Amino acid sequence: MARVEERTLEQVRREIDVEREQLASAVGSLRGELRSRLPLTAAAALGAGFVSAGGIGATIRLLFRRGRRR
Repeated sequence: MARVEERTLEQVRREIDVEREQLASAVGSLRGELRSRLPLTAAAALGAGFVSAGGIGATIRLLFRRGRRR
C-alpha cells in the first residue's frame, strides 16, 4: 500500500498557488499560439462545414443546370 504524505494546510495552499500560476502561464501561451493560427483554423472550419453540408455537390448541380438551360 502506498504511504500517504502528511502535509500541513499551508504546504497544500502553497502547492495549489504554484499549480494555479503554472496553469495560468500555460493557458496564456496556448492562447497566443491559437491566435496566431486563427485565420488558418477558421478557413479550415469553413471548408469542412461547406463540404459536410453538401455544398460541393449542390454547387456543381447548380452550375450544370444553368449550363443546360442556355
